[in-house]
Amino acid sequence: MSDKLDGTSCERRYSPFVQHAPLHANIVDHTDRIAAREADWRAGAVVYQVFVDRFAPSADFAAKRAHYSEPRRMREWNETPKQGHFVHEAGVWSHEIDFWGGDLASVRSKLDHLQAINANVLYLNPIHLAYTNHKYDAADYLEVSPDYGTRAELRTLITEVHARGMRIVLDGVFNHVGRRHRFFEEAMRNPNSPYRAWFFIGSQYPNGYRGWADVSNLPDLQVERDEVRGHLWLDPGSAVRSYLRDGIDGWRLDVASDIGPHFLRELTRSAHGEKPGSCVIGEIWNAPAGWDRSLDGILNMNARMILLDYCNARADGPTTADRLRDMVDDAGIEFILRCWTTLENHDTERLAQLVPDEMVRRIAHTLQASLPGCPNLYYGQEVGAAGGADPENRAPMRWDLVHDGFPEWDFVRSLYEARRHLRALAKGDVVFLRTKKLLAFLRTTDRALETCLIVVNMEDTEVEETVSVRDGRIMAGTTFKDALDFERGDAMHFHVHMGFATLKMPAHSVRIFRVVPPTVGQHSPYKRMV
Repeated sequence: MSDKLDGTSCERRYSPFVQHAPLHANIVDHTDRIAAREADWRAGAVVYQVFVDRFAPSADFAAKRAHYSEPRRMREWNETPKQGHFVHEAGVWSHEIDFWGGDLASVRSKLDHLQAINANVLYLNPIHLAYTNHKYDAADYLEVSPDYGTRAELRTLITEVHARGMRIVLDGVFNHVGRRHRFFEEAMRNPNSPYRAWFFIGSQYPNGYRGWADVSNLPDLQVERDEVRGHLWLDPGSAVRSYLRDGIDGWRLDVASDIGPHFLRELTRSAHGEKPGSCVIGEIWNAPAGWDRSLDGILNMNARMILLDYCNARADGPTTADRLRDMVDDAGIEFILRCWTTLENHDTERLAQLVPDEMVRRIAHTLQASLPGCPNLYYGQEVGAAGGADPENRAPMRWDLVHDGFPEWDFVRSLYEARRHLRALAKGDVVFLRTKKLLAFLRTTDRALETCLIVVNMEDTEVEETVSVRDGRIMAGTTFKDALDFERGDAMHFHVHMGFATLKMPAHSVRIFRVVPPTVGQHSPYKRMV
């Protein structure tokens, strides 16, 4: 019996008879698997996350002020969010109701920026009707917040995104609503309301109802009830299905683990039924193994911890390789390729806060881009935006730093331009190499000449090591060269001899090496290689 979303079973996936099939079957299977990934936009995509209120100022900034009456306030774009005070009459913190005036139209005006770093998925934090700036307190799932626009304006954005060959994913908050949600208000007002059964209401709860994480502004939904799930994801007019019909390509689910594996599986199948090929990504702060039974992918915070430990010298190269190998082996490469590799977002401190050294941040950026998965860039990450915990991590976008000559912007742009041309980084398998100090891994496809080797030295001194390349298709004498400086004659390079390569890496450095292809018209040992 199938227990996977893709129809395969655990027994087949882990069977030694499948893994140890005849050699010719492995070659065919490898080619077929890579082809299937190529056809799946969800595998190895580059995701750009936008907190709509803070990404780009509205074209009519002054007119936006009409949307915000006290205690909600409109701020100037150059102001920085700061921790506020609790506003008792509103039931929220003051920094939750400070606004900077971004909207869907202003997001649409900046799509060129996403394409400049080769992002092909736009992910928007919640946009549905809500009282706060973060919109995780839904008042109506089916209505777009008027401070952001309308569903018609969302459809316009969707059309523009698709015209550029990109996809769009919305944030779905289906574990709880805001206390201003019309169903919750009616449930609290009328003891006989049918909506009382949608929530956990009773004197045993501190506020007379159960809130997510005991937050009074976020009443928990009773998703065990059919009518609740019908409204959220099962019915044709549900939030999940109606927005997919509007043209979005998928959902990122807030606090997905709270919804539970069984209901997540039901939601994902409902989304796939409405729009085949759509994606459902869960916010899961656990190891990714096992979640492929319920979701297309997860927000891979497990990988984030591994990478931050490495970049902050809390783990060495071999330990980091072991952790990453375990993560991939346990979850499976196909699932990991659809997971979103995240270094920072609206719930975490900014990368620049956690890794203040810009050269070490280049290591973090490069690993995010080159490990299997979908790099999930949070707006401003590409320019080293600063910020601690919420609300500092939700500051307005620093457009003044987006220009040629700003080092972090130039590096991230060149990194993702290189990734665009390296099929192995988006769609390939991964092989971690045995080292003494370095972190090194291969990304491989069904084509030997597409093999890439990523090498990192986080030591304080230069490291020289000889490593086994572990890909029998790589011929003796093959030259690998720095992919980001490939056209330069003096770019870093090395040669492979009988399956081994000697690597000399400067302190705190990272390189993506790619194969130097044979010269046309000259003898090539690859002439009969796939």
